[in-house]
Amino acid sequence: MDIRCCIFDLDGVIVDTARFHFLAWRRLANKLGFDFSEKQNEQLKGVSRRGSLETILRWGGIEMEEAEFGQWMTQKNDWYLEMVDTLDPADIFPGASEFILHLRNIGIRVALGSASKNASTILSKLEIQDLFDCIVDGNSVKRGKPAPDTFLKAIEDTNINPEEAIVFEDSVSGIEAALIGGFYAVGVGDPDALQKAHVIIPGFEKIDLSELIIDLIESRRNK
Repeated sequence: MDIRCCIFDLDGVIVDTARFHFLAWRRLANKLGFDFSEKQNEQLKGVSRRGSLETILRWGGIEMEEAEFGQWMTQKNDWYLEMVDTLDPADIFPGASEFILHLRNIGIRVALGSASKNASTILSKLEIQDLFDCIVDGNSVKRGKPAPDTFLKAIEDTNINPEEAIVFEDSVSGIEAALIGGFYAVGVGDPDALQKAHVIIPGFEKIDLSELIIDLIESRRNK
């Protein structure tokens, strides 16, 4: 098994901006007169802004015209960016930068594959934009996750095949996108939510790439 590329989601994998999304979306729901839980919020991870608002409105039994829909998307993003503005390099998950640097040092291509349209802003705040050979975000593709387009675009201009790449994801939709695209899928976080991933890790501290690859090979053989 020759791994030539690793693709990382951003929110919930490299930094915990996922909580910012939850707080902003929940604030929106409360303004509209209802609430939703953190468990429900798992369904929004990795989903586009439009797709997330459509789901939330469905939970609340609310319909609205496109103009109002757009205004709420903008308002949610403004609330989200207020929280993003507080980020700094100390907010990067333990071991994430070190793991990415190790990949680069051994010649493995590193890409970002995020649904966020604010990925560049977040990377700038974290001061890690130079760690990535390729950045694919919500502005880069028409179809978001669970479509595999985000990850396929990350290898589009290379001679790398999906079976030579590992996707690191914390969302159900992201894992599904990786599997549909033919990539190795590593879930980062909750084992219960990420059961379809080939391998699940709690984070990047003390992660050995060689051992991870062995686990991926064994998992794919058994699935």
